[in-house]
Amino acid sequence: MRLPFTQVDAFADGAFTGNPAAVMFLERWLPDTVLQGIAADNNLSETAFLVAHDGAEADFELRWFTPKLEVALCGHATLASGHVVLDALPDLPLARFLTREAGLLTVARAGDGLAMRLPALPANRPVTQAEEAAVSAALGTLPVEVWARGGDYLVAMFDSPDEVRSLQPDFTAILALAPGVDLMLIATSPGEDTEVLSRVFVPACGVDEDPVTGSAHAVIAPLWAARFGRPSFTAFQASARGGHLACRVEGAHVILTGKARTVIRGEYDLPDAAVSG
Repeated sequence: MRLPFTQVDAFADGAFTGNPAAVMFLERWLPDTVLQGIAADNNLSETAFLVAHDGAEADFELRWFTPKLEVALCGHATLASGHVVLDALPDLPLARFLTREAGLLTVARAGDGLAMRLPALPANRPVTQAEEAAVSAALGTLPVEVWARGGDYLVAMFDSPDEVRSLQPDFTAILALAPGVDLMLIATSPGEDTEVLSRVFVPACGVDEDPVTGSAHAVIAPLWAARFGRPSFTAFQASARGGHLACRVEGAHVILTGKARTVIRGEYDLPDAAVSG
């Protein structure tokens, strides 16, 4: 079985920037163990799998796998999927993806970039003193504030971008913040050449530091928009690869705009025995 394979740098400003994602089209859903094995082989932050949807509300069904597990929402691999679909179908104005837990997501053309619509996931719960102390220990320094979104997201807010850039997190300690949970820890501050700067740590998913994270900005966009008193701002994720985003809060959604570029096209050769068991 040969599966079409495209690797895309999402939220990329140029070569060797942004967050790489694999985008793979399937004729039908393969067993989860096979999808997980392919994602582990790809060894990228996420592999996006797409199957054509037969309903009127969406073009494709979409799922995302890290090297370790399936996730409920992935922004950069959705942007990458939209890039591949819109590149292949130049007359299509936007790509619509039906997901299992995040609802209907869209990626539309926006000048020389792409605009992706995600659900807003505001981190609106202040943490306890014990949680704040544990986050501080994991990051090696004390944030100004720490906020939570359910049990899946923690946001550590700092005064300066230098503090965020200089963090040397203890990934074992981050795992201990929420044992058994696919926790994302976001460190964020005012920016330098952008209005907001961040770094994102997801060791539970097999990705110690994610290069550029769409879902993290669905979490921090409502926080920063409320502080700025306006719905839109620019952002930079200060990983080793780095990537720029424009963020806009629209009610229950966040619109993230950025660029994407294809870096690899090919086929993944899946042995029949891997599918049959």
